[in-house]
Amino acid sequence: MRTGIFVGTFDPFTIGHASIVRRVLPLFDRLVIGIGTNERKKCMLSREERLDAITVLYREEPKITVKTYTDLAVDFARREGAQYIVKGVRTVADFEYERIQADINRRIGNIETLLLFAEPQLESVSSSMVRELKNFNRDIKEFIP
Repeated sequence: MRTGIFVGTFDPFTIGHASIVRRVLPLFDRLVIGIGTNERKKCMLSREERLDAITVLYREEPKITVKTYTDLAVDFARREGAQYIVKGVRTVADFEYERIQADINRRIGNIETLLLFAEPQLESVSSSMVRELKNFNRDIKEFIP
């Protein structure tokens, strides 16, 4: 069984994230969306709110499971029996960061990383941008699936 994990903080889960899920799903028998939690990071949504929102979004898709984790992505992948980590890339800066992470994950966890480039119309959509708009009481509906 080919299992991949799509990991991130997903605070919040955006239409960019949903695009990555839609595009990568045909590659796997099982996709686990892993919501990483870091107690040092201040989040807009609680871990439970993020878990509930993403679970509801994919409740009709039997290939998708949504879970939280608090350790390294490679350790989460090992527990889930995943052979691949899936990440989205919007910019050159994203690419460089993810390339380094992929190298480390391969070295310490013997796991490959698949990078999917953002669709052009979604390159500017990020969780931090959505949080900023929300902070200024702007409507964020168009950025949330």
